[in-house]
Amino acid sequence: MATNKPSNYEDDQVLQLSEEFQKLENDPAVGLVIVKANGKVFCAGGDVIEYYRCSLTGEWALAAKIYQKQLTLDYLVATYIKPVVFLINGAVMGGGAGLSLNARYRVVTENTVFAMPEAAIGHYPDVGASYFLSKLPGFLGEYLGLTGARLNGVEMVACGLATHFVPSKVLFHNLLLLEKSLHEMDVAEPNTIQGIINKYTHQVQLKEDSVLHRLNFIDHFFSKQTVEEILSSLEHENENATLKEEWITKSIRSMKAASPINLKIFLMSIRKGRFEPLEDCLTRDSRISSHILRRTVSNDFLAGIKATILEKNYKPKWEPSKLELVSNDMVETYLTKIPENEGWKELQLPPRDMREKAPRAKL
Repeated sequence: MATNKPSNYEDDQVLQLSEEFQKLENDPAVGLVIVKANGKVFCAGGDVIEYYRCSLTGEWALAAKIYQKQLTLDYLVATYIKPVVFLINGAVMGGGAGLSLNARYRVVTENTVFAMPEAAIGHYPDVGASYFLSKLPGFLGEYLGLTGARLNGVEMVACGLATHFVPSKVLFHNLLLLEKSLHEMDVAEPNTIQGIINKYTHQVQLKEDSVLHRLNFIDHFFSKQTVEEILSSLEHENENATLKEEWITKSIRSMKAASPINLKIFLMSIRKGRFEPLEDCLTRDSRISSHILRRTVSNDFLAGIKATILEKNYKPKWEPSKLELVSNDMVETYLTKIPENEGWKELQLPPRDMREKAPRAKL
């Protein structure tokens, strides 16, 4: 299965993928499903321009329904009965991460880049991020979601976001061979699939400057109870350090530029997600994102898209403008149900048998 418009994640493509996944799952002739993208980007996220338009024109309930289809697709893939192999050769962010990172086999290359930079555009890391990021070592998930920091393919395998690293090499030769070998399998059993992928997998080392060598420091800073405390501890370290670390400087810069209310929404969400099943995390994402589209509390989504994507001045006017102006009551509002008489309904995920737990961190 190949996605032909990998740069964004449109409603018709979500519908097409959902129908295809269901058809293949029910086809007795299909033993496993391989998913890849045609192009240099695997999937860089949802169609935020359409969401922006719907929110701006008051059609937020329509956008919420489209978004719920995306969450339902993510849940279908995460609970898929048959083995699914994602070949992630390029950028995987936002909606692309929600689609692929709960699958059983997640193959990355030297071209793969992962990030969840939503807070920079007035949203928050969603599509189940509170589930898959909270399963990473320590408080690495908080760091990735609050700063939008990027990880390469090697780092994704090391922390557990990916399961295998296969160099793409010239003209994606290795990936083509891997795909051919998987197609030629007689029996699609986990041990057989694992053995085939392992033939093409390379053992690679983290670079010396990888942030994953700083996990003790990440845990120290990002285990704090509030966003304010996290940012303050980073600033204190930066001010008093003899030799400033680049990842700390970048973290401070990113968090100060991001939407204050969405930083707090994400921290609340991932702290809940650490102790919840995927279904609860997706249901919460549906509620939160519906409130964001409805502009129940803040216009930050509109401000962020306008500044970063439409006008490209990269100077969004956040409201509230500072972390200390974002109250707990504001954040809690995003967890509430919206009246159904406004055209909104709670996310209803189909009953599924949960698949075997995927392996996580190799650190």
